[in-house]
Amino acid sequence: MLMDYITVIITSLVSLFVLFLLTKLVGNRQLSELNMFDYIVSITIGSIAAETATELEHPEKPLIAMAVYALVSFAISVITAKSIKLRRILFGHSVILMKGGQLYKKNFKKTRLDLNEFLMQARLNGYFDLSQVNTAVMEASGKISFMPKAASRPATPEDLKIVTEADKVFYNVIMDGHILEQNLKSAGRDIKWLENCLKSKGNKITDIFLATLDSSGTLSIFTSSDREIKNDFFE
Repeated sequence: MLMDYITVIITSLVSLFVLFLLTKLVGNRQLSELNMFDYIVSITIGSIAAETATELEHPEKPLIAMAVYALVSFAISVITAKSIKLRRILFGHSVILMKGGQLYKKNFKKTRLDLNEFLMQARLNGYFDLSQVNTAVMEASGKISFMPKAASRPATPEDLKIVTEADKVFYNVIMDGHILEQNLKSAGRDIKWLENCLKSKGNKITDIFLATLDSSGTLSIFTSSDREIKNDFFE
């Protein structure tokens, strides 16, 4: 009987240690905002880890299962980091629910969101009056982002008697070194224009992590770096 208790303690500690290592392997995303796939993997690995603590005959089987789930999750995170299309298929993409005072009923059905839930999310974000909202977007994480009208922000220009201009729309035209032609077209530009801009700035498409284009034609470029920053300024 005593040996059984000792075995349970040992398997529990081992499963906890393995779970910690696998979590570090998968990444901090598991600890912050989870997408649907990460959520399923996290629950499954946690369930298997609990089973490992009480598995006395073959504790290696649950450990192998944990490793398989973690490795698959890690492999998918690596693949989706390189493929925008696959990322959208597996993790979804943002959906516009409201724009310019108009609600998009089909997008509500697409996201399986009812109007009561939408209004509750608006109130939680401080918008009890929906007429103050210009745009509402359902993010891939399931959260709703709200962009207020220019005259309804805190310390509004309206209060200061300042004439406001319409907010600029930003288009993501390059992501992970790939040109998003549809977004570029929506912004009223073409690939030749983009290539000329990059050439004048001395940038290569493959070196650009993100490039945005606003409605006035201003291109903002954010390059990537393989250098690791080890100092954590937020500790």
